[in-house]
Amino acid sequence: MSKVLVLKSSILANFSQSNQLADYLVAQYQAANSGSTVTVRDLAADPIPVLDGELVGALRPSDAPLTPRQEEALALSNTLIEELQAHDVIVIAAPMYNFNIPTQLKNYFDLVARAGVTFKYTEKGPEGLVKGKRVIVLTSRGGIHKDTASDLVAPYLSLFLGFLGMSDVEFVYAEGIAYGPEVATKAQTDAKAAIDAAIKELAAA
Repeated sequence: MSKVLVLKSSILANFSQSNQLADYLVAQYQAANSGSTVTVRDLAADPIPVLDGELVGALRPSDAPLTPRQEEALALSNTLIEELQAHDVIVIAAPMYNFNIPTQLKNYFDLVARAGVTFKYTEKGPEGLVKGKRVIVLTSRGGIHKDTASDLVAPYLSLFLGFLGMSDVEFVYAEGIAYGPEVATKAQTDAKAAIDAAIKELAAA
């Protein structure tokens, strides 16, 4: 049975459209898969430290002694990577903030992208080491951006996840949230229908 890791990144907690969709997915998945394992990591409620000049030294192979802050960052990075590798389905709630992903999600990516651990360089180019995952991205937006030049979220996530070895990525969109309650409600309804279809597909896999 699949193990699901849910990554929330919205700063709006229960008011977040993407968080609401993530909660809906978890509820529907657990209803359809009795005894399933779901891990939820809220990157806004429990933030990842920002990668800086000191912390980057902890994530690269070195014989130099680590500072306490570096040791803490390395331990967290190891935990996040182990957690990522231990799950089969990765759900990423990624609202669009100023045309890109939230800082909270970027901080997470910075700690799981480690040469020799989650990817490696070869004569043929980089090779992702996080393989065999199904990724579902739940992305909410105030405007309409899908398949336009203003959507930097989907291309970036596809590129980054593929770089780590995760190429089986599906995007679920909830767009036009800022256009009023009627449009927001339809966006949620359409997104939930897409989530239902994804869960059925997972069950049949």
